[in-house]
Amino acid sequence: MSTLKIAVILGSTRPGRNGKAVADWVIDRAGARTAAEYELVDLADWPLPFMDEPLPPSMGRYQGEHTKVWGAKVAEFDGYVFVTPEYNHSIPGVLKNAIDFAYAEWNNKAAAFVSYGTVGGIRAAEHLRTIASAVQLAHVNQQLAFSLFTDFENLSLFKPVEHHDAAVTKLFDELEAWSTAMKTLRD
Repeated sequence: MSTLKIAVILGSTRPGRNGKAVADWVIDRAGARTAAEYELVDLADWPLPFMDEPLPPSMGRYQGEHTKVWGAKVAEFDGYVFVTPEYNHSIPGVLKNAIDFAYAEWNNKAAAFVSYGTVGGIRAAEHLRTIASAVQLAHVNQQLAFSLFTDFENLSLFKPVEHHDAAVTKLFDELEAWSTAMKTLRD
C-alpha cells in the first residue's frame, strides 16, 4: 500500500494568529512518522471567496476555477488534521467556508482535530466533528486542546506543556489507522 498523504489544515487566516505556531508544531511532530506524509495546507494561501457556487457541492458540478483547484487540493489527501482556534464557541468562518466548497473530495477519509483557545478550543472541535460527519469524514477520538493560559506565554508565544507530546502521537496513530481503513473503502 502506498504512503498515506495527510493535510494539516490551518483554519485561521487572522493577522497575528496563534494557529501558525500550532500547525508548525504538528508538522514538526509528524516529521518523525513513517506511515504518512504530512503537508501544511494554510488557508491563508487559499483565498476562497464566500461560497459562490450556483449548485450544491454535493452535486460535484463545480463552476468556479477556484473551486476546482481547491477541490483538487483536498482530493490529494487520505486524511486531515484540522488546526482551529475557537471563535465565539465555534470555528472560524474561513474554515467552514473552505470545507463547504468541496464535498466528494472529503468523503470516506479520516480527520483529527487540534484546537486552541481560552478553554482549549474544545467547542470548536466539537462543532468540527458535526461538520466532518456531514461531509462523510470519519473522525478519530483523540484530539489536542491547547489552552491560551497554559500552552501560550502571554497568550501568544506557543509553548505547549509536555503531556501534549504523547497525545499527538496517539492522534497520529489513530488518524493513520483510520486513513488506511478509509483508503481501502475508497479503493
